Amino acid sequence: MLRKTLVALAVASALVACGKSTKAPDKAGKDGKGAVTLQVAPEDLLTVDTNALASGPVITGSIQPERRADLRAEVNAVVLQVLKENGEVVHKGDVLVRLDETAIRDSLNSAEEATRAAAQSLEQAERAFQRQKTLRASGMVSTQALEDAEIRRNNLQSELAAARAKSVSARQQLSRTSVRAPFDGIVSDRKVSSGDTAAIGKELIKVIDPSSMRFEGLVSADKIGVVKVGQPVRFRVNGYANQDFAGRVKRVDPSANPVTRQVEVLVEFADKRLPGVAGLYAEGRVESDVTDALMIADSALVRSGDQSYAWRLNGKTLSKAMLNIGVRDPRTGQWEVRSGLAAGDRVLRVPNSSYANGQVVELTVPKVVASSANPAQASAATANTATKGN
Repeated sequence: MLRKTLVALAVASALVACGKSTKAPDKAGKDGKGAVTLQVAPEDLLTVDTNALASGPVITGSIQPERRADLRAEVNAVVLQVLKENGEVVHKGDVLVRLDETAIRDSLNSAEEATRAAAQSLEQAERAFQRQKTLRASGMVSTQALEDAEIRRNNLQSELAAARAKSVSARQQLSRTSVRAPFDGIVSDRKVSSGDTAAIGKELIKVIDPSSMRFEGLVSADKIGVVKVGQPVRFRVNGYANQDFAGRVKRVDPSANPVTRQVEVLVEFADKRLPGVAGLYAEGRVESDVTDALMIADSALVRSGDQSYAWRLNGKTLSKAMLNIGVRDPRTGQWEVRSGLAAGDRVLRVPNSSYANGQVVELTVPKVVASSANPAQASAATANTATKGN
């Protein structure tokens, strides 16, 4: 019984000793004393500096071509042929759709025959009027006969003018049976197929000029007061996630939308980099105000609830710098630092949660391999450097 009691006391003493030895490193790590030395390479550090911070109202909208044409039927006819498909390049004057011209051509022939007949009748009436005029001078006909001949000639002149107008109208109608491209561009939307009946005003085909793309955006009415023509705009386009586009405000609509109370702002592209697809969603910011501010990369920030901080290098130790963060610059993705850091401070580029205040830091210099003739030696040197860094 005594032996069992002694064994139990020995086990309890060992457990208490283990508990104390386990907690000791944690307590030391809180203030950095006794913590493992952190080896940091120069590329792991980021220098905080002052940069231009652009701010302004948010603008949302879509990419649309400035030159676009919705070609519609101008005559009642049947669609005979559609010569271009969506996405095909067209040039000014190219025939895109052909309509049935049979009835219109018959009308043109009839109008031209009426014009010829009216011209012949007028010619005969003119000769009769001249004869009556000569006879009246010699007193062989009455003044009434001369006036009747003149009236007939004038009426036939009116009939000839009306016949010529009908010929011109029929010829125009005939030309409208061939729907042509109004400018160089591409077909964006084909609305009809062969055999469709095209009434006047029916949509046939759409043509856009991809070189005239612009950003048609909307700005909240309470922010429109700071938007001016010529201000730079930075925005991104859905489908072009890795590209930032630059533009300038070209025009501000003088009236707001009666439903949304937003104001349309037209933005032209500042360079030749244009999206090739119309109708894509775009979002950005009008840079109405540019100021100098202390900026920090998003990767260097550590967020804990409502607080943000960064790990600053003070000589050879780390310290947690509590930050007051401002707005984000949409151009660079960096954040404004209102307090907590100063220009020239060095912080960890990509920190984690295992660091401690006062932790010792050792700056490492990567070993330079003298020659790349032996790949095996180069790989071994790289592995040794990585092992020491860990």
